[in-house]
Amino acid sequence: MNKRLVRPQEGRMIAGVCAGLAERFDISVGIVRLIFILLIILPPAAVLPYILLWILIPSEKKDGEVIDI
Repeated sequence: MNKRLVRPQEGRMIAGVCAGLAERFDISVGIVRLIFILLIILPPAAVLPYILLWILIPSEKKDGEVIDI
């Protein structure tokens, strides 16, 4: 399991954080999105980690390459 954590161009809803995490850990993107939604609804502290992950996880170019920061 030598996958790199990136925000993919395909499958994004907002920034691609959930899609990237789901792809990296080989789980359903729906489960990851549900977890984030529950974390936002219950204690609103999940918004900050989402924004931090949005900034820290590199985005994938359209041809599949990774944009390094």
